[in-house]
Amino acid sequence: MKRSVLTFTIAATVGFSSLIAGDTASAESLKDLQSKRNKVQQDRSGVNADINKADLEIKRLQAEQEKIKQEIQRIDTSINETNEKIAEKNKQIEDKTKEIEKLKGDISDLVARIDKRNELLKDRARSFQEGGGAVSYLDVLLGAKSFSDFIDRVGAVNTIMEADQDILTQHKEDQQTLEELQKKMEDELAQLETMRSELQEMQKTLEKQRAEKDAFMAKLKVQEQQTEQEKLSLKEEEEILAAQEAAIQQAIQLEEKRLEEEAKRRAEAEAAARAQAQAQAKEQGNGQAQASAKAQPKSSGGNNGGGGKNVSAAPPVSSGIFTRPASGYISSYYGPRWGGFHRGIDIAKRGTVPVVAAADGVVIRSYYSDSYGHAVFISHSINGKVYTTVYAHLDSRFVQDDQRVSKGQFIGYMGNTGDSRGQHLHFEIHEGPWNGSKSNAVDPLKYIR
Repeated sequence: MKRSVLTFTIAATVGFSSLIAGDTASAESLKDLQSKRNKVQQDRSGVNADINKADLEIKRLQAEQEKIKQEIQRIDTSINETNEKIAEKNKQIEDKTKEIEKLKGDISDLVARIDKRNELLKDRARSFQEGGGAVSYLDVLLGAKSFSDFIDRVGAVNTIMEADQDILTQHKEDQQTLEELQKKMEDELAQLETMRSELQEMQKTLEKQRAEKDAFMAKLKVQEQQTEQEKLSLKEEEEILAAQEAAIQQAIQLEEKRLEEEAKRRAEAEAAARAQAQAQAKEQGNGQAQASAKAQPKSSGGNNGGGGKNVSAAPPVSSGIFTRPASGYISSYYGPRWGGFHRGIDIAKRGTVPVVAAADGVVIRSYYSDSYGHAVFISHSINGKVYTTVYAHLDSRFVQDDQRVSKGQFIGYMGNTGDSRGQHLHFEIHEGPWNGSKSNAVDPLKYIR
């Protein structure tokens, strides 16, 4: 009897130890889930901080644009004023040119008068030199026939000499006037040309400044657009992290509920085992072994693996942690590619190709992205660890956010949407939550074939 009781006690102890070991493993799983949740919360906090920084940067860029806009308006005002001054100087130059044309006419008249006087002097010189040039003023005076004739001849000579002197004086004055008019005209025209040149240089400088401000404004707008795009990407990442946090929180609640139920079952099993041990101690004879065997707790197991329906043309669901999400050949592997790093694999195939969930989980994101195209993110809690799978460039999606899916369940069709080159499925596996830097991404071929 003591040996039977001892045997039962050892068996019960082993059973309880297994339960305790299972409880410890479950506790570790719960701890891991909580750690993952904390990590996601930290990532969300960092992303939100980056979003706030992006908002501040956008405001700074907008303020800078407003400042540049005001400077451009000031430059435009200066350009308009300079253009008006240039137009005014052009008008003055036009008027001065007309004056110059008139002066040219006056100069022509002066030249004509000078030429006429020159001819008169030449004629008079010729008249005095007729007869071989023997006649002179002295001969004219000595040739007088009487004293009165002499007086007349002296007056005539004086008159001629005075007239010649007047002609010479007027000739000099006209030449001086001509030179003065020419110099005045040239000086005024040169001054106007200088002013116009200065204004044109000022205009060029202002236009250069305007071009520089326009270029800077365009640069600021590009920076604002880039920052807005970064902000959208950060918001997208934040939404994915929020969905992951919710999925992990749900997994924690399920795990806590399961632990609570296990603790309850363990307490009931322990109470039943004690009752059986006490009953066994009182039993005698051949019925003791049978009573002892009945008192041992029966091992119960449940298959939590949700066997998803096999979609036509989809690969069969494998027994590993993950199943292959689509049929086809691998067109691009995990690793360096095109100067960057490919964080997943590409599975390609022509025709209508169904895509299935690689494991049981919760859809944390079902949306359209400029880069991923139609994409689905699924969070998985497997053996207390968090995984995230990504299915990108889908032609269409048949699951929505927060939907629970089973391993092998149809989620969409292979496509060529987003930043894609040919129909294929871009498939990623992350050991932990997804993040923008994809630091948790691993080679999917580590889990599937």
